[in-house]
Amino acid sequence: MAATMTGTIPVLIYDGDCGICREWVDYWLSLTGHRVIYRSYQSAAADYPNIPAEEFRHSIRLFEGDKVYAGAAATLRLLSYVPGHGLGWLLYRFLPGFAAISEMVYHFSARHRGLLRHVTHLLWGRHYTAPRYTNTGWCFLRGLGLIYVSAFVSAAVQITGLIGESGLLPIADYLERMQGYYSGLAWYHVPTLFWIANSDAVLQLACLAGAAAGVLVTFNRLTTPALIAAFVLYLGIVHPGQAFFMFQWDLLLLEAGFLAIFLQSWPTMTRWLYRWLLWRYLFMAGIVKLISGDPTWHGLTALQYHFETQPLPTPLAWYAHQLPDTVLTAATAFTLLLELVFVFLVFGPRRFRMLLGWLVLVFQAGILLTGNYNFFNLLTMLLTLWLFDDAALARLTRGARSLQAIEIRSGITGKAFCILFSLMIVLPGLNYIARYTLNDTLPVGRQISAFIDPFMIVNPYGLFANMTTSRPEIVIEGSVNNRDWLAYEFRYKPGDPGRAPPWNILHQPRLDWQMWFAALGSPGRQSWFKPLLVRLLENETGVTRLFAHNPFPDSGPRYIRARLYDYRFTEPGSHDWWRRERKRLYYPAITLDEIHGRPRSTMPFEY
Repeated sequence: MAATMTGTIPVLIYDGDCGICREWVDYWLSLTGHRVIYRSYQSAAADYPNIPAEEFRHSIRLFEGDKVYAGAAATLRLLSYVPGHGLGWLLYRFLPGFAAISEMVYHFSARHRGLLRHVTHLLWGRHYTAPRYTNTGWCFLRGLGLIYVSAFVSAAVQITGLIGESGLLPIADYLERMQGYYSGLAWYHVPTLFWIANSDAVLQLACLAGAAAGVLVTFNRLTTPALIAAFVLYLGIVHPGQAFFMFQWDLLLLEAGFLAIFLQSWPTMTRWLYRWLLWRYLFMAGIVKLISGDPTWHGLTALQYHFETQPLPTPLAWYAHQLPDTVLTAATAFTLLLELVFVFLVFGPRRFRMLLGWLVLVFQAGILLTGNYNFFNLLTMLLTLWLFDDAALARLTRGARSLQAIEIRSGITGKAFCILFSLMIVLPGLNYIARYTLNDTLPVGRQISAFIDPFMIVNPYGLFANMTTSRPEIVIEGSVNNRDWLAYEFRYKPGDPGRAPPWNILHQPRLDWQMWFAALGSPGRQSWFKPLLVRLLENETGVTRLFAHNPFPDSGPRYIRARLYDYRFTEPGSHDWWRRERKRLYYPAITLDEIHGRPRSTMPFEY
């Protein structure tokens, strides 16, 4: 008997005259390698005289010593020899009804092999072998390194003005409050190296060190230690960065960067966790739009407002806003379909995953061209790499001769780690989804979330749940006599109606972004707004550098105020990009004397 001759190595017997059977056997062989022996029944039937040849023609057989599996059982048992493919066999054995359904599907496919061939080619391709992700992983890490570089460099040019010693929300004050609130556990709830030192020089040094770590990742040098350093440093900035560094792209970078630490050691686990992250990020973005009850999403009119009212539009946003309503309605419907329906293709067969990948790439490219969202869209596009394998990326990586294989480690300890680590990531993610969809949380997920929340490795997502339909803008003005006022022009947010919306992809001007949020509310809800006015009165260099132009470069203004305007895109044919209408005073004129408790000497002409 073949089973005896091969010892403990299992033997799969199949119909060698069946073309689709040979294709699947070639695929299984690429997965299992020498762990399983494959023989056609035409050459092996004589070794199994107790089994009629007709039965071999109807279904495959897997021989494990004295045990024999047939049909779906043979298929799933065979796949259990492949690391990471044993779930099907466990479900077959222990999930009620799964075995019966599996056998029903198998025998239907065996009776309709022509249909099986067409479905196989549709879902997996004509020449499908075991997918490999060596080049995919290599390209992902290089892209992630570049994004880390851009994130840290962007932070470096503005961090002292935002959270420095004379910044808007000084880091030292924040850490002191956290120390008083959490006492001895402050270091755990606010994990940052700035507990050791937090001067302006240290803030700059941390950004430069993070950028250097990103460079190492980009050039594939000391990759894993550099990834650890980049994650720790960026986490250390996000926490004390407070309102200026708590954007969803900061959280997404932390989550993606944390998973990357394990990519070279446990690539299969990490690849699936990246797909899970992409699914959760997109699906939650769709869910929040539904549960918000926002009429623009439910009425498919959201994109008729979005390009005009988004925080930092690009010049192309003006042209997108002029598109016919039917086109914008269709684009809104596509957005919801992608985030709520197509997103489930992430768990589908190869070609379905690739289809989703292209849909996401096109979707993100559209956002990138019409809105300045720093590295957000590029990071999302980078995550879609995990929907493609090396074969799909062959054309892109053909000339990259220096690609290096990613190290793979296995063993019982490694498998146990993968299981526990995956549960630590997946369960809190399910907890967030349950909170959105069921208005409740999962007990286990809630406990894990409470433990890992300070490290921001699993986060909630969901941008633009409520679409803004108007664009209020704050214009800050200074004066030396309370009569003649000059505006502080921001670098990127709308100000001068004749200035085209600028590009700032990769860089995030964090004060400009927060000004968009501030205009939607009241100044009292923004803890940084009054300090901003004070720093401008003091002519603080770190803060004035955040603006495109300082109208009072020598000694600063004596008075400062903020006005609220309504901005709209102009119609075609206009020489300006924006038309604006004055609404009201957002913050009344103040002076340093008032701030320090001294009354003004005069208040002429203020209105």
